[in-house]
Amino acid sequence: MSSRNNTERLQPVTLNGRFVRLEPLTLAHLDDLADAGLDSELWRWIPNQVTSREEMRSYIETALGEQDASISLPFAVIHLESGRASGSTRYSAINLPNRRLEIGWTWYAPAFQRTPVNTECKLLLLTHAFERLGMIRVEFKTDALNEKSRAALARIGAVEEGTFRKHLICQSGRIRDTVYFSILDSEWPERKAALEARLGGQPHSRA
Repeated sequence: MSSRNNTERLQPVTLNGRFVRLEPLTLAHLDDLADAGLDSELWRWIPNQVTSREEMRSYIETALGEQDASISLPFAVIHLESGRASGSTRYSAINLPNRRLEIGWTWYAPAFQRTPVNTECKLLLLTHAFERLGMIRVEFKTDALNEKSRAALARIGAVEEGTFRKHLICQSGRIRDTVYFSILDSEWPERKAALEARLGGQPHSRA
């Protein structure tokens, strides 16, 4: 476990896998992300929509502002075979004194869904959180209506903890209930083995 001083801020880092590389998000990723991420279905369950290149720029700038404030650490998801950014994810709700953070704001272009991309992203992020940063709790949250996301979190072994009712007001005006999940450090070895087994049996991305 890391012996880092928990009063420090998290520093940008690059995480390398077999299928993807997670690298610090910058505005240099704008063109790729605008190409990959303007499908309306990607934002169906996200409180604030991204529907244009300028809104994607604003999305990135907001993430970088949160990084400067030490509350988020955003990544571009680089698909190694194509060399292009295929989506984005981040650490957020970072609370170093209590050794917890959230993995969220995750999306991938449709061509990269149902491939090893998400499994490996979660493996890289969770490994770094538990084994390098010394976290004892990693959180996830999703819209209560997003059955696909809830099922995906269950598949990686996240434990559903409860629902925050009337938690967010979406850009559309819809009032969202939010479901919280988590993985604890004591659960991580078993969850890691399962993720590695899933990746070991997966062919290279079809994208």
